[in-house]
Amino acid sequence: MVRIIADLQIHSKYSRAVSSKMDLFHIAEWSEKKGINLTAVGDWTHPLWFKEIQKNLEEVRPGIFGFKQRVLREKNLIYGFKARFILSTEISSIYKQADKVRRIHTLLIVPSLQSADKIRTEFINRGCNLFSDGRPIVGLTVQQIAEIVLEIEPKSLIVPAHIWTPHFSLFGSMSGFDSVSEAFGKYEKYVYAIETGLSSDPIMNWQIADLDHRRILSFSDAHSGPKLGREATFFLAKDYDSFDYFDLYKTIKGEPSNLKLSYTIEFFPEEGKYHLSGHRSCQIKLEPEEVKKHNGICPKCNKPLIIGVKDRVWNLASRVITESDLEFRKNSNGVVFVRDKEGKRLPFVSLVPLLEVLEEVERSKTKAFAKYNLMLENFADEFSILLDKSLSEISSFAGPVLAKAISNLRQRKVSLDAGYDGVFGKIKVLDQTDRETASENQSGLF
Repeated sequence: MVRIIADLQIHSKYSRAVSSKMDLFHIAEWSEKKGINLTAVGDWTHPLWFKEIQKNLEEVRPGIFGFKQRVLREKNLIYGFKARFILSTEISSIYKQADKVRRIHTLLIVPSLQSADKIRTEFINRGCNLFSDGRPIVGLTVQQIAEIVLEIEPKSLIVPAHIWTPHFSLFGSMSGFDSVSEAFGKYEKYVYAIETGLSSDPIMNWQIADLDHRRILSFSDAHSGPKLGREATFFLAKDYDSFDYFDLYKTIKGEPSNLKLSYTIEFFPEEGKYHLSGHRSCQIKLEPEEVKKHNGICPKCNKPLIIGVKDRVWNLASRVITESDLEFRKNSNGVVFVRDKEGKRLPFVSLVPLLEVLEEVERSKTKAFAKYNLMLENFADEFSILLDKSLSEISSFAGPVLAKAISNLRQRKVSLDAGYDGVFGKIKVLDQTDRETASENQSGLF
């Protein structure tokens, strides 16, 4: 069996606040550098981006796309020739329901360009301005979106994105709902999975009864190449060509297929920028018990706090999961997998992106980025470095301090300073003792 690493939530250069280099060729290049086998095209609702997809990609297996041979020859691609794409995009719904404004982001994953084009056409007929943004803002409810998509393509996947983000998600504290059925109505049975977002991990989602029968997936929501794969979902297949879109569909639906869910790669949720409740302007963040004590009001400015993901999970939880309910299993490479003791859930691994680890090791962003690129070009792809390469290999190639940092990361030996109200948290994988004990004189490329 081989592992298939999937990142099915990204954005193109046609979305706001996205790198101008997020074209298909750079996405493919970065996918290969990261070790990602299956990547979203992103933003297929946008008319100009859809034309680029049609021009450059062709179906290599049902619902799986690769570059046309003509394009590969014309571009003389060094990276990206093995890239495989899925037609996944994100929609932003803003509408009023039950006297409250709702802002929900939803992933739509479809098997064909024909289906995607029909859905795009129907959105336009409903008054949606698809030129406005790669992730268009539409006035359609998520129920209306589900109705449109499933009538055109019954084997589409509808996945609520970054499900806990306060401002733009299904369970978001500022504009979301308290249940999947409240949002999707009769279409909730077609919501087979949710996406965790950066500020929550599976443990938090395992506490919600509404998600018990749904798959918990993770993707990057990348706005630039280096951010691809910061969260991802790992599958297993017989080989790299033994599955198609419909295997992905059946697996996420929970049916037998040629593709098997294996585990997810997660941020430590504390690194997410909405993990705790707080006020950025007041530089205050609070744990759920403190938020309750203050009735959701900032103790500095007396205005309502931005209620974070941890609080929201705390409020909607059907059960409390503690460390005693979990198993922490270490594999032969020293990577700790987190599992529920009953074995009912997909395990996960918490990681910090390699570039962030290098920035801590090097104490210089410039040096870290140079070392990062050299490692990807001359040593291994990012996921292989973080998960597979032996510590001795890493030490020999890039130095013992990095090897120690990756060892700590694999074992979850990190220090956490949680994010809040749009401020990313900080994760440290080294302390001063680690630096002092790691031999700086060991030979290596650097």
